[in-house]
Amino acid sequence: MGLFEGKTALIFGVANDRSIAWGIAQALHREGCELAFSYGAPPLEKRVRPLAESVGAKLVEECDVGDDAAIERLFKKVQETYGTIDVLVHSIAFADRRDLQGRFVDTSRDGFKMALDISAFSLVALTRAAEPLMTNGGSILTLTYYGSVKVAPQYNVMGVAKAALESCVRYLASDLGSKGIRVNAISAGPIKTLAAAGVAGFKKILTYSEQASPLRTLVTIEDVGNTALWLLSDWSRGVTGEIVYVDAGWNIMGLTVPLEHLDEMK
Repeated sequence: MGLFEGKTALIFGVANDRSIAWGIAQALHREGCELAFSYGAPPLEKRVRPLAESVGAKLVEECDVGDDAAIERLFKKVQETYGTIDVLVHSIAFADRRDLQGRFVDTSRDGFKMALDISAFSLVALTRAAEPLMTNGGSILTLTYYGSVKVAPQYNVMGVAKAALESCVRYLASDLGSKGIRVNAISAGPIKTLAAAGVAGFKKILTYSEQASPLRTLVTIEDVGNTALWLLSDWSRGVTGEIVYVDAGWNIMGLTVPLEHLDEMK
């Protein structure tokens, strides 16, 4: 019997088969979880629907997380289809490409508002909508990145949005803990995803991370998916409000120049 047999998960953020959300979905499916999917815009349906159907999803619906009415419509369909849910996966982030280039100080006001709304407040909005459907408790998981706590090249306003997201995790965990609903985040190392492609110089970041992380490797969507299984299951029932790093140890490093390159710097 699978770890998630008899449980239902609603997953936001699958864009293609290289998405972190898809790695989490595959791990949940492997353990017997019923899956439902939501995508953010019509062009994504042709990518998301075949993946959702491959794991037997009954519900695949569009939802603009910047629109409260759209969120209400989606969760009404989720309730009609499943009654309750046990898991919510939030893998959503967006910023204007222009605000991920150049200097952070030049971020536009509208760009700042949009990045914070879609990348951080959406977790609050979706959690609020999910709460009534988690009648037996539940687990909520979002995705963040190290650029939330340290300056990452060209991450700019997204780093600020991720910092807000991580703070939301803690406050939501405090609000919902009495109902047996846990809220956590995974801070994943750089992975070649559709979203990451919007960060200037990302290929160099991948190469450098692989060379400088303690494990000398990049993490995969499968690595994140396996950690998500732990955070979303009863195995971690004493864990909430936490940011768990899955980044081959990158975040522990103070000096991030690969040790074998130190001689070259003399």
